[in-house]
Amino acid sequence: MSDFTISHVEFHVGDARQAAYYYRTAFGFRTIAEGGPETGLEGRRSVLLAQGDIRLLLTSDLTTDGPVARYVARHGDGVANVALRTQDAGRALRTALDHGAEQVTGLHTVEQPDGTVSTAAVRAFGDTVHSFVQYENDDQLPGPYLRRVDTADDRPEEGELLATLDHFAVCLPAGELKKTVDFYQNALGFSEAFEEFIEVGDQAMESKVVRSPSGAVTFTFLEPDVRRKPGQIDAFLDAHGGAGVQHLAFGTSAIAGAVRRLSTQGVDFLHTPTTYYDAVEGRVGPLGGDLDVLRELCVLADRDQWGLLYQIFTRSPHARGTFFLELIERRGAQTFGSGNIKGLYEAVERAQVAAGAGAR
Repeated sequence: MSDFTISHVEFHVGDARQAAYYYRTAFGFRTIAEGGPETGLEGRRSVLLAQGDIRLLLTSDLTTDGPVARYVARHGDGVANVALRTQDAGRALRTALDHGAEQVTGLHTVEQPDGTVSTAAVRAFGDTVHSFVQYENDDQLPGPYLRRVDTADDRPEEGELLATLDHFAVCLPAGELKKTVDFYQNALGFSEAFEEFIEVGDQAMESKVVRSPSGAVTFTFLEPDVRRKPGQIDAFLDAHGGAGVQHLAFGTSAIAGAVRRLSTQGVDFLHTPTTYYDAVEGRVGPLGGDLDVLRELCVLADRDQWGLLYQIFTRSPHARGTFFLELIERRGAQTFGSGNIKGLYEAVERAQVAAGAGAR
């Protein structure tokens, strides 16, 4: 069974160059390659961005009737392909198919200027696929039909803020959680790392986390509990038009500095009620001088048996209010801040009660 790392994440978007401009100016990514009809990528435009170990491939159709355009019409801009790097794309494809995966594309090999790239793809969930990508050297371009561009002036002077793709959060329709986790275990060799039932007032959701054997690839799958009132998972599924990646979490070693700088560059982070911070140390333990910084920046805190984590979520920049991003700084913690869901909900409740009492 193959082990995997993340090669890149491909977004299908309405305009690849426009989306690339947003990620460059707001998040500090730099363009390292482009593809289009001039490089053999017929009918499409792709822009490859990089920061730390993160690679984002933004792809749009040059016509209104291509598969990328149809994806955007159904879902809006979103993650269409989580590309998994492997030492043997053909073997990864055969193993997945032997365990019931649906093939999207067969094995395809392209000779790039910097080396050979082999790819194949299977269905993951909804309209999202996993490409298996095989290339020899870390500095090779990970996608076929890409050509390098000069980025000498594109690197931020202050240094890079984002280092890793920490995890993917995926919303699934009710009844699909077990089937999806079984697929990752059997077809891709992942193992289940965590399982939780999360209650948020009258809402509830099931959550399962799967990881690749090396721990380099992590998915958090969320399924709504239909016995409860509809909540955020249902809202995503309705707006997105089915299962999909709700958010990517970017790992950083200095979340406070990242939030400060990204805020000045146009990133809109979610605000947290001040009452959240009145109770946070009672839930996670002493935070020392960090508490005032977290309060100032609206950063959330959680703790598990391994340590502490800090996290913050962006507001969705998309018209449908679907896909968004997370920043996460891990100080030993291995889980995903589920305590923050309940903590935030209770903080909002206290703020609403206080406002109601004051209005009387």
